[in-house]
Amino acid sequence: MKVFEANITHQVADYLNVNLSDIPSFEMANQKMFGAFGINAFFDNNEELETLKEIISVNYSLIEEPDRAEYGDFQTNAILANKVALHVSAKNISPEIVIEPTCGKGNFIIAALRNFRDIEHIFGIEIYKPYVWETKFSIVDFFLSNPNDNKPEITISHCNVFDFDFKQIAKQYSTQQILVIGNPPWVTNSKLGSLNSTNLPKKTNFKNHNGLDAMTGKGNFDIAEFITLNMIETFQTMKGHLLLLVKNSVIKNIVFDQNTNRYKISSIEKHCIASKKEFNVSVEAALFYCQLNSLPTLYCVEFDFYNNLNPQLKFGWLNDKFVSNIDTYTHTKNIDGISPFVWRQGLKHDCATVMEFDKVNGHYMNALNEEIKLEEGLVYGILKSSDLKNTVIDQTRKFTIVTQKKVGQETKYIKTEYPKTYQYLTEHQANFDARKSSIYNNKPLFSIFGIGDYSFKPFKVAISGLYKTFHFTLILPQHNKPVMLDDTCYLIGFDKIEYAVYSLILLNSALTVRFLQSITFPDAKRTFTKDVLMRIDLLRLSKLIPKAELQTELEMLNEKYSLNLTLNSWENFISEMTPVNNGQLAMFV
Repeated sequence: MKVFEANITHQVADYLNVNLSDIPSFEMANQKMFGAFGINAFFDNNEELETLKEIISVNYSLIEEPDRAEYGDFQTNAILANKVALHVSAKNISPEIVIEPTCGKGNFIIAALRNFRDIEHIFGIEIYKPYVWETKFSIVDFFLSNPNDNKPEITISHCNVFDFDFKQIAKQYSTQQILVIGNPPWVTNSKLGSLNSTNLPKKTNFKNHNGLDAMTGKGNFDIAEFITLNMIETFQTMKGHLLLLVKNSVIKNIVFDQNTNRYKISSIEKHCIASKKEFNVSVEAALFYCQLNSLPTLYCVEFDFYNNLNPQLKFGWLNDKFVSNIDTYTHTKNIDGISPFVWRQGLKHDCATVMEFDKVNGHYMNALNEEIKLEEGLVYGILKSSDLKNTVIDQTRKFTIVTQKKVGQETKYIKTEYPKTYQYLTEHQANFDARKSSIYNNKPLFSIFGIGDYSFKPFKVAISGLYKTFHFTLILPQHNKPVMLDDTCYLIGFDKIEYAVYSLILLNSALTVRFLQSITFPDAKRTFTKDVLMRIDLLRLSKLIPKAELQTELEMLNEKYSLNLTLNSWENFISEMTPVNNGQLAMFV
């Protein structure tokens, strides 16, 4: 049965029908509900009271529950909520104040009532009104079935979590034990914005990203992360604990930023759950736990929620380095430094249907199935993450038009020097105008990004940012022209093939693989980033790999790919990597 689009048990409906049918005002009804169940402001007005009485008196039912998954609304089932509460109880935690910042249908509140005996006040906040009602009905149902249990004062607020005054709770109950528990929305601010949701924080660059980072993605943050940090910041000086179900990326970000924020939290733990089993979603998530009002901890211990006797690993800050596995990192930390070569991202155009094409029977064909006539001058082979499977690549399946040699370069030259290319691009001007990213605003026609001198180096070593293969690829020229990579790839470029091959051997060494495994996170959207790759100090690494091992690897590459290279340039390579005035190599930038 449903009332106000909220599930209600027959036990609760029968109780409300018997006990509220003769009550004339919502104020009197609220007094009765508070006296019986401790729930503040059960009704907001007389209309709600009269509507409820009418519905339950005729046993009216069934408004189909909407799917709110697109809002990141994955309701925690009662069994999991109870296991989470038991997990807290097993730590000998007995809160007096319980806060659920996005309480949904109230399963965590019921679990708290079931497992904690010292609760004096519960606060639940929920923006979706049917869930507010369902939470209230569930509380009534719980106490009807457990009449002798402790009845704390309960306030369920129909409110946007970002407008609720949590600081007032912290001020009023500053000396009491607090527990913040729940499951905030698993969705980003940009996703909710696209859905025209009002459940958004005020627009602020809360991580203080610079302008370009904010425009190109880093300004997009997880709503659960914002809520979690708000809870930590508000209650960090109170005795108590926090336990929230969030995506793994949120926990990683919080621990990473803890080096700067130094919130008064310790005993940070991550308890991995089976999201597919619990919520039927393919999202890596876990319980984030920490103790409040304590000396700041800069690392997190990871457990399996279902078998949390022994920790799986520990990640976080070790001295001034952020690592994904502190134990394994200690054996590879000698190569953690600054790369002598600057890693770059591949080119970005956001216009694949026009800018990328295949070569079929000697003719270029775009994604619109149009045969294209172009001059060869601006056409280059291009590789994507999915292409970087082999150790050496000298052929591409895709081609692209490279309109600029550096970001911001004027493109008017194309009209006179490459008229066929200009005509083709102009005919598809609408595709370029439809690009959504603000980075193209006020830029020359047909602009691209991720382009520079490094893009035109003949020899490159590259890796996919998306795939979890710890393997680097050597990219050779195609038809005497450098091969491009797209923006899902990272690269370093060389003028000499020997230097590229030496770097390839070092980067594919077992020591490098172990190092990268200790500083990358397998559930990250991008396993490899520029920040990660810039930590590989090839100069230090070159001194740790035996010369005999280098020779063996080089001979294997020579035999398999007919390279015919020697180690005669090795010492020159080392000299080139050696910093001059602590600067990186300008020739490779």
